[in-house]
Amino acid sequence: MKTIFKYILVCIPLVFLSACSGGKESVKTTEPIIYPAPPDKPRIQYLTSFSKSTDITGERSSFLSSVVGKEEVREIVKPYGISIYKGKIYVCDTILGELIIIDLNNSTFEDFSPKGLGQLKKPINCFNDAEGRLYVTDTKRKQVVIFDKNGKYITSFGEKEKIKPIDVFVDNKNIWVSDLHNHSVMVYDKKTYKFMYSIPKANADSSARLFSPTNLAMSKNNLYVSDFGGFDVKVYSKDGKYKRTVGSYGRNLGQFVRQKGIAVDKNENLYVVDAGFENVQIFNKEGKLLMFFGGPYKGPGDMWLPAKIIIDYNNLKYFQKYVYNKFKLKYLIFVTNQYGPEKINVYGFIEEK
Repeated sequence: MKTIFKYILVCIPLVFLSACSGGKESVKTTEPIIYPAPPDKPRIQYLTSFSKSTDITGERSSFLSSVVGKEEVREIVKPYGISIYKGKIYVCDTILGELIIIDLNNSTFEDFSPKGLGQLKKPINCFNDAEGRLYVTDTKRKQVVIFDKNGKYITSFGEKEKIKPIDVFVDNKNIWVSDLHNHSVMVYDKKTYKFMYSIPKANADSSARLFSPTNLAMSKNNLYVSDFGGFDVKVYSKDGKYKRTVGSYGRNLGQFVRQKGIAVDKNENLYVVDAGFENVQIFNKEGKLLMFFGGPYKGPGDMWLPAKIIIDYNNLKYFQKYVYNKFKLKYLIFVTNQYGPEKINVYGFIEEK
């Protein structure tokens, strides 16, 4: 009897430890989901997805649930914007009216719903600068709201210019805001938050004008603007000089019907989300279509009303376990889905070893 009692005392802590260990288990698949399909050379691998808290924290065992009760499972309802900074993923949920913060270091899934001056109403997009400050575009507040790296409210701006902000990008000097109300990209000083100039200029040629600027991306030299009303992506220099247009309206490859989020990699390849095609098209820096991935949802790797895309080079270690052993991971691609069972898809740009 004493032996059995000692066995129980030893096993209970072990059960708790195994039940409390958070995080999604590594699943090594022998059949990776890759794009493009064979026999073409693989470029992108679908790695994983997450939609609810237990995808990050792990599910409690039946034993632990019987002791402390069932865990409350929180879900991402309708995501749009997404940003990642030092192992933390920030997701704008337009239905919840708040952000979800996923901490990959600590396997936590937390609501970010500030009160007072920082209260959010309809956050659409977000961005972390190099210092970790969080910039949130709130279309209902009609402001850009800024928090420090610990989530403390700093300030907000945009009411003087009567903007309707959709996306935001921040470099070391400026804050770039896509503005539906003024049909332009508004550029603000990063230190003073004062408005400086808009892109394109008022007297710009018709080819340079923006109809409904939504999402932004930035390379070393260029500003990319997803013009929802123009069914294209327009490219400018950082001082506002128009350079070229990528894409046009239509249902052929290289065209768009409902383009949304955009991203640019280090080689200035342009990634464009199309919620109509439910895929992502990739163009080189000359605007030539290279490939596409995703597709209408049928299973993992597919998309369901995709919205935002970001590219990340700094957090590979958290997703390395999902990479097929014949591939080397170069960078990560995150795509938000506003509907379906997989709200955040994670892909890897890979090369064969």
